[in-house]
Amino acid sequence: MLRQRVRPRWNRWLAKRIPPAAEVRLNQRRIFIIPTRTGLAFGIALVLMLLVAINYQNSLAYGLTFLLLSMFILTILHTFRNLAGMTLRAAGAPAVFVGERARFRVRLESERQPHQAIALGWPPAELQAQDVPAGGSCDCEVDLPAERRGWLRPGRLRVESRFPLGLLVAWSWVDLDQAALVYPRPLPGDLPMGTGGRRDDEEEGVRVLGRGADDYQGLKPYQPGDSRRRLHWKAYSRGQGLFIKDFAALAGADLWLDLEGLEGELESRLSLLCHWVLTFTERGQPFGLRLGGQELRPDVGELHRDACLRALALYGVAR
Repeated sequence: MLRQRVRPRWNRWLAKRIPPAAEVRLNQRRIFIIPTRTGLAFGIALVLMLLVAINYQNSLAYGLTFLLLSMFILTILHTFRNLAGMTLRAAGAPAVFVGERARFRVRLESERQPHQAIALGWPPAELQAQDVPAGGSCDCEVDLPAERRGWLRPGRLRVESRFPLGLLVAWSWVDLDQAALVYPRPLPGDLPMGTGGRRDDEEEGVRVLGRGADDYQGLKPYQPGDSRRRLHWKAYSRGQGLFIKDFAALAGADLWLDLEGLEGELESRLSLLCHWVLTFTERGQPFGLRLGGQELRPDVGELHRDACLRALALYGVAR
C-alpha cells in the first residue's frame, strides 16, 4: 500500500526534475548516489575499526581507519564523475511483431572524459554495461518483450555506475521518449473466398486466392519500394540499368483484404491479414486493405507493405 502511494508522487517528481526528451545530458540535478551493500559493509567496518582504535589508543589503527575513510570519500567523487557529463540520445527502434523483442537503440556520448562500466536497462532485467571513450560515443541496444500490438513505450531507462570500487552506485532515470511499433503476430491460414471481393464499381473478373502461377509480362524500370526479389540481375550486369520482372496476377480484379469478411476475434483476424500482407508482398502481387472505414488502395512493394502493417498495428489503438 505504501509503495502504491509513493510511486505516483515519485514519478511526478521525476517528470519535473528529468522531463522526457530525445536527448538527456546527465548533471548534478539528474544523478543520485547512495552506498551499495558492499559500501554499507565497508562503512560498518570503519566504525568498528574506529572503536578499536579509541579503545586501545593505537596510532596505527587510527591511521588505517582515516586512510580508508578518505578513500571512501574520494570514491564518492569518482563514482559521480564517471556518470556526470555523459549524454544519452535516442537512436530509434525498428518495428517488430508481437512475440518478438523490441530493440531500442541508445547512443552514449562523452564530451571530455571517458565513462567506464556504464550500465543501462529496465529492471528487473539485467543491465547492459558499456564503456564510452573520451570525446567519443558508443551505440547499444536494450530490448523489451513486445507482448501486444500498437506502440510500445518503455518508459524511464535506468543508467548507473558503480565504478571504480563498487562501494557506491550513482544512477539516474531518463525518459528518452522512445516508442517501437509492434505489428500483429502473423497467423497462417486460408482466406475465405469472400474476403477479396470486388467493389460494386469494379468490373467483373476471375479471382484466384490461392498461390497458383503468375503470367510473365516483361521488364519495367525499378521504382523505390519494388520488391528486390524481382530484380533482373542479368540486365544490371550488362549495364542496362535496374529493371524488375513484371508479372500479371491471374485475378481479373483487384485483390482486397477486408477485415469485415473474416470471422473470429479481432486479434486473430488482424494476425491473419498480417500473414497475407507479407505473403502477397513476397509474391509481388498487388492487393488492397480495408479496415473498417480505413482503406489502402491496391499496390505492391515494400512501402505498401509497411503502410498496411502499420494500419494493422494501430487499428483500434489509442495513439
